Amino acid sequence: MGWSKVIHIGPLFTIVVIKSIVWSTIHCNSMWWPPYHSWPGFINATIFLLLSASTFYNFLYSLHVGPGYLPLKWKPNNEDDIQYLQYCTVCEGYKAPRSHHCRKCNRCIMKRDHHCIFINNCLGHLNHTSFIAFLISAIIGCAQSIVIISCTMYRALHPTYYYYDHPDIQEVPFVMLGLWPFVISLISLGLAAGVVFAVGFLFFVQMKVILRNQTAIEDWVHEKAVYRREGTDEPLFIHPYNLGWRENLVQVINWSFQPKGDGVEWKVRENCHNYSFTIEQIEQKKIKRERCVEYVVEKAYSGRWFPFISFGIMVCLRPPCSDETRIPLRIGDKLAVTRWKKYWLYGEIQERGQVQMNPTERRALRGWFPRLSCSPSYIEYEKEE
Repeated sequence: MGWSKVIHIGPLFTIVVIKSIVWSTIHCNSMWWPPYHSWPGFINATIFLLLSASTFYNFLYSLHVGPGYLPLKWKPNNEDDIQYLQYCTVCEGYKAPRSHHCRKCNRCIMKRDHHCIFINNCLGHLNHTSFIAFLISAIIGCAQSIVIISCTMYRALHPTYYYYDHPDIQEVPFVMLGLWPFVISLISLGLAAGVVFAVGFLFFVQMKVILRNQTAIEDWVHEKAVYRREGTDEPLFIHPYNLGWRENLVQVINWSFQPKGDGVEWKVRENCHNYSFTIEQIEQKKIKRERCVEYVVEKAYSGRWFPFISFGIMVCLRPPCSDETRIPLRIGDKLAVTRWKKYWLYGEIQERGQVQMNPTERRALRGWFPRLSCSPSYIEYEKEE
């Protein structure tokens, strides 16, 4: 897993953005408020360099250490607990509580939240703390960068500042930007502003995750659990890992700068046990299998994201808002469909032609495909009758 994940568009783009902002800010700061000119200038430059170093270090740490991968062929120490766990056919082991399989990492991830394109890795148990530190450092550092670059550009565009506001020009550092340094500074200013807003929103989302101790996946499962119980006599579903905002916060952000726990055993609230959540997941999977509909492919699909020529403009304009896989289809394939959109369906291939597929092969061939490529198999049965 390690450093090979750096060679990807997400991490490389992040590194370019960080380096561009840092270079432009240092260049502008050396003219606007030189660190050798005064103690406040030195402190200002030092703070920015520390924030830049923290951003880059925590970014690389989150990428390199990873989220924490559940060992292959993992199973609980107590054999009786197997009944409460889901089995992963790819990792050939059971999924520990709060663990989920990532198709991009091809491993089961401890406390998986989501797969982050910027670190080309999952956000999970082991790198959650460093990822939060990365976000905080990036936001504060870019906010400081916005002030430095914008003030420098203002001075460069308003030379009268030196003659009217500060006639003793020797006491004020002179700012001069050529055409290309000015353009690069303007681009860096835009990048810094984009980071503050985009990363700030991501930080807000992650703080909600931490304070509720509920990952994005668990939030989705929780919503379905509440919906499933509406109109029934089943008791209200309680998220077992929500221990109160203080305890939730300490599990990720603490003085050790390391997340608490081993990623397998989790502290739960009263009236819950370590498998309360996994039992709910198993029940939802059971209902999902019962509600799936078999479809038969009538028109081949290449697996392209925008099949304009084969399936028309509306299929391209209304794709599912997801980066999940698009699976190629052949005429005669049979699929189990579990999600429906107006122009797209989500499911997994059960049969390739007349060949029955095993669970591992089916999992590899799971994703979205155009609705026009197939039809429910019961229509075929009606035609035969």
